[in-house]
Amino acid sequence: MNHRDYVAEREVRNPEFRKAREELRPQYQFRRVLIGARIAAGLTQEELARSMGTTQSALSRLESGSQVPTLDTLCRLAAILGIDFTIGPEEPITARPHKAA
Repeated sequence: MNHRDYVAEREVRNPEFRKAREELRPQYQFRRVLIGARIAAGLTQEELARSMGTTQSALSRLESGSQVPTLDTLCRLAAILGIDFTIGPEEPITARPHKAA
């Protein structure tokens, strides 16, 4: 059994497990979006951190989910990566390239 099948089966058997996964989904989605945007920009953690005026370890904490970003941090990430973060009820968080003005 692969991981995806295991998780799906466990969600069916255990409503508390399913609820916990749903509650954590926005944070998980943010981490995926952030890592994907950084990779798409061709930046290492060190390079992005330097551009933001922070450390690689601080960026690593954001990507791992052990630190929640501030609004200022989200704004700096968006400006450097050339993306817009959208947070809403339908999709917890997405990142798209800036629209040309």
